Formats: sequence, structure tokens, C-alpha cells
Amino acid sequence: MNYLGIDWGEKRIGLAHADEVGIAVPLPAATAATKKARLQHIEEMIKTRRIHEIVCGYPLNMDGSVGTRAKEVDVFIGEIEKRFGLPVHRIDERLSSHSVEQGLKQQKKKLDRRSGEIDSRAAALILQDFIEEKAMNAPIPFPEEGF
Repeated sequence: MNYLGIDWGEKRIGLAHADEVGIAVPLPAATAATKKARLQHIEEMIKTRRIHEIVCGYPLNMDGSVGTRAKEVDVFIGEIEKRFGLPVHRIDERLSSHSVEQGLKQQKKKLDRRSGEIDSRAAALILQDFIEEKAMNAPIPFPEEGF
């Protein structure tokens, strides 16, 4: 199973990939000037990585309610579901970009926000959260009787 993680933004869309190994890695962000070109970049990643499912960060308010930003993501998710025909999972992304920025500060690394690298690292965190949550909720296989 191949997954594409997405950290949506109006100007930059962070992307990450994970496969059956279960480790999310950042991909080049979709940073083109137009929405059409950003969606084309996502389409190329879906084809190249043979994506089966998409995991999109869902920016809930700090109190857990759905606000304006989450509603914008809902519109984006509707567009990608229609365009790509793949299942899309919403994952709470509160503070994912902030966590990436804090980690970079601790490492004394400075990234150009416009590069999309922070967004793609946030997408990797979102995707990794999804993979770990899925693994924790997976049924434990028991050996068949007569072993």
C-alpha cells in the first residue's frame, strides 16, 4: 500500500510518501504559482509513486472544532477525490508545521519557507501519525490452531 501525505496550503502543498515499510519521507512540495500546476505536480507524484490512498492534514481549531481553514481543506479534498478517485483520510494536523519549525530551530537549521520543505516535512509528520495510528488499531494476527 502506497500513501501520499498532504499538508495543504494556498500557496504551497507539502507532500510525503510512505509504503509498506511504514516510514513517511518528505517529497518535493507543490509550489508552482498556479493551482492547476500544483495539482499537476500532485498528479505526477500519485502516478510515479503508485499511490493507493491519500492522507491529508486537517487543521482543526485548538478546541477541536472545524473552522474556516478546515473548511478550505474540505473543498481541496473534494477536488482531489473527484480528480484522482482515491480515498482521502483526514488527520488532525494541529501544530504539525510548528513542530517541524521547532525541530529545525533545535538543529539550528534555517529553511526558506517558500521552498516548501517545511510543508513537506509537516506532511511527513501527518502521514507518519496516520501510519502509526493505523498500526496501533490493526488486529493482532493469532496463529491458527494445530500449530
